[in-house]
Amino acid sequence: MATSEVTYKGELRTVAVHLKSGNEIITDAPTDNNGKGEAFSPTDTVATALASCMLTIMGIKAAEKNIKIEGTTAVVTKTMGVNPRRITKIDVIVTLPFAFDNVTKKTLEKAALTCPVYYSLHEDIEKNIVFNWK
Repeated sequence: MATSEVTYKGELRTVAVHLKSGNEIITDAPTDNNGKGEAFSPTDTVATALASCMLTIMGIKAAEKNIKIEGTTAVVTKTMGVNPRRITKIDVIVTLPFAFDNVTKKTLEKAALTCPVYYSLHEDIEKNIVFNWK
């Protein structure tokens, strides 16, 4: 079964529909690439997917260990390069508002850094991941 259907709406905007749930994602070209910047750009969604995937895999590992990580956040900064225009760097700052022992910290960090999106991104994309613990 297909995952999604993406429709070009004009004026550099798309709407992607997740076929199983019906949820939608709108993308808009960024202002530095002829767009209005009124929504996530396609490259924003890639960078954001990294953080979302990291938190999801951390959540799976946390559930296995019967610990709670609700309220954990990730701030994403994407850097674009030119010739060709592409993502060159993604910075992610993960903040966990909890105190954990060192073994749990290492377990959760390893889970984050082994998420499928992390492995799917080209090795030329610099990935700077910082974990801030309470």
